Amino acid sequence: MALQKRRRGPHNIGNRRSSWLRRAGKKPLVQACPDCGEPRIPHRVCMSCGSYGGEKVIEIARAEEGTE
Repeated sequence: MALQKRRRGPHNIGNRRSSWLRRAGKKPLVQACPDCGEPRIPHRVCMSCGSYGGEKVIEIARAEEGTE
């Protein structure tokens, strides 16, 4: 089994992980949420409706105006 010869430093790890963003031209990928249609990053919870994978995961607090 192959072993690494030297430890990879945190700077190199960050560069390797962010290479997809540099190749994409500094534009993060954005998709429409299947539930509400708002833009969201893939594989993340939608911050407008709180759903992920078709299920309600978190409850989003809505500011109600004119309740008094």
